[in-house]
Amino acid sequence: MKTSPWPNFTYAELRCKCGKCGSDGSEMDPAFMAELQQLRTLYGKPMALSSAYRCPRHPVEAKKREPGEHTTGMAVDIACRGADALQILRLALTLKFTRVGISQKGAARFIHLGTAPAGGRLPSPMIWSY
Repeated sequence: MKTSPWPNFTYAELRCKCGKCGSDGSEMDPAFMAELQQLRTLYGKPMALSSAYRCPRHPVEAKKREPGEHTTGMAVDIACRGADALQILRLALTLKFTRVGISQKGAARFIHLGTAPAGGRLPSPMIWSY
């Protein structure tokens, strides 16, 4: 497997986890990943990604009317909670992320960060809670 150009992220953690496609993690958008790497550098600690690239057949995407921004390689979900979630959110808002989703209830807590362009299929900029 080839080495990722981003020092804190491997292609293995960026790939689709559906088990039905040939994703290798290289589907991630380089400009998006530059922002994510900048966030990780500012944060100064590891960030566990619960989801990155998803192919259109991924179970989460397949349920949608149209596949979401994970299928473009321009979104990730960062597993985080509490003070770490707040710190990641504060830092992310200083960067070029235009779509932010916050899930801080239950066991699977995360922050969704995306960069869908304005005027695209998805409203952007946008912030929401799950």
